[in-house]
Amino acid sequence: MSRLNEYQVIGRRLPTDSVPEPKLYRMRIFAPNVVVAKSRYWYFLQKLHKVKKASGEIVSVNVIHEARPTKVKTFGIWLRYDSRSGIHNMYKEYRGTTRVEAVEIMYQDLAARHRARFRSVHILKVVELEKSDDVKRQYVKQYLSKDLKFPLPHRVQKSDKLFQSRAPSTFY
Repeated sequence: MSRLNEYQVIGRRLPTDSVPEPKLYRMRIFAPNVVVAKSRYWYFLQKLHKVKKASGEIVSVNVIHEARPTKVKTFGIWLRYDSRSGIHNMYKEYRGTTRVEAVEIMYQDLAARHRARFRSVHILKVVELEKSDDVKRQYVKQYLSKDLKFPLPHRVQKSDKLFQSRAPSTFY
């Protein structure tokens, strides 16, 4: 079971006499639960459109599930994170079966390489890269060849016999 989920949160300003039907704002947010997803939604909406939780309402919160969670795909992620020295923009690529898995790998990678915490990472966009020409990073391109094989250097052969005359050789 994954630690994160992908939520679609839709909200708006509270209706007033001057604006009876305010504009709806929709965001796709990666969070561990609904409470954190709503909190992150208000955090971003305050920064982007100057709408606070006190002057707004959430219309709906839905969990977004992957269409094909058994196929391995390549994802491109645009992000911004706060470090001790400033704000940095990044584009990174990851392989995974779902968008959530790719984002979890991204959070682990940023924590390891850049000491970036969950609260300081802002995901701008997550895109599935359909064509292999769209992949930019060499560390992802190496997995896209047709005849990709992984060596199995330490295999133990199965035998029908209960006892063998010599120990099996497991290195090839």
